[in-house]
Amino acid sequence: MDTNEIVAGLDIGTTKIACIVGRRNEQGKLEILGMGKSRSEGVSRGVVANIQKTVDSIQAAIREAEDNAGVDIETVTVGIAGQHIRSMHHRGQITRRSNEDEIHQKDIDQLIEDMFKLVMPAGEEIIHVLPQEYMVDGEQGIRDPIGMSGVRLEANFHIISGQITAARNINKCVHRANLNVMDLVLEPLASADSVLSAEEKEAGVVLVDIGGGTTDIAIFQDHIIRHTAVIPFGGNVITEDIRHGCGIMRDQAELLKVRFGSALAAENKENEVVCIPGLRGRDPKEISFKTLAEVIQPRMEEILEHVYFEIKNSGMEKQLIGGIVLTGGGAQLKHLRQLCEYITGMGARIGYPNEHLAKSHVEHITSPMYATSVGLVMKGFEALDRRRPLVQAQQDQQRVKGHSQPSRVGSFFDKVTKSFSDLMSDDEN
Repeated sequence: MDTNEIVAGLDIGTTKIACIVGRRNEQGKLEILGMGKSRSEGVSRGVVANIQKTVDSIQAAIREAEDNAGVDIETVTVGIAGQHIRSMHHRGQITRRSNEDEIHQKDIDQLIEDMFKLVMPAGEEIIHVLPQEYMVDGEQGIRDPIGMSGVRLEANFHIISGQITAARNINKCVHRANLNVMDLVLEPLASADSVLSAEEKEAGVVLVDIGGGTTDIAIFQDHIIRHTAVIPFGGNVITEDIRHGCGIMRDQAELLKVRFGSALAAENKENEVVCIPGLRGRDPKEISFKTLAEVIQPRMEEILEHVYFEIKNSGMEKQLIGGIVLTGGGAQLKHLRQLCEYITGMGARIGYPNEHLAKSHVEHITSPMYATSVGLVMKGFEALDRRRPLVQAQQDQQRVKGHSQPSRVGSFFDKVTKSFSDLMSDDEN
């Protein structure tokens, strides 16, 4: 492990764009060197809606991160999310020539390659193919088939797909900000790495990442991802509800939500009030904390009911011993954990991205709103590890995690980068 290697993660969100720079210390913990954040002006519900505004916001976040970390950022690991993300389950199989030869990593690679060839709806491509469990000659429940003998190798896969145009727009923005993309990662997978413990992933847990434009869900059990989903609204709709319900400006509504917002009206008192300045000499407006919570609670209940529907839809409701972990900027609402437990009947906690962090001088880095950003840095180090033959050989001996190649030819990421290169060539000609 090279402790001098530095990785940057770029979270292009609906409300903010955050860049975090980190390196690993001698104990393998992530040490955060610097962070930059800017307001996201060109993104709507996780999807780029204005290229130039997004580029400007990315550059502002990168400059701040470079100044804080004292490094030049050239390559970033980027998150992808949005309501265009879909997931499904599929079983694949290959028939080997001999039952005497041992199963090798190349057999696993071939099995995963076949999954990437599945026919998808127009404009949609596969982002991730995640093996769940393997079967050898009908024997089920095998985690690591390498070294076993058998003719028929099968596997259950969790397949995540998305719109190729959405990814191309993200890639275009990053390149126009003079950066290279190391990898595109589904954001709830990154958030899960930063806030979930190994014990929770084994016991069964639901990650709920409440962002500004979307709420991302990922369900794990036995260290395997079982279900993913994206709910197409998040904290921004709560802000809009406060804006219209209280008759105030949007920035004032956002500030009210962050500082005084509560997900349970019953936990607030009528005599606790906040004064909002009036416009152009008009009288200031007093809003009670209870009234504010009465605006927030119905929308938060709606989001959590959607979450509970996805949990039941996964068929794993009774197997999730670890309950629910709430993270993202929206998880900072007071009394959210209690409301979540009431709606779902499952235990809940707030997820902070300090599971794998070393002590850092960067303030607020352990806030739930930076869970995705921290996870993207961790995913960046995973990509670096896959490029080392020695480390790869050790991983092959320990446990099969997926495809052996760090950048699989013909993958979603390759199609995005190739199409962008073709467009750049056309522009030059």
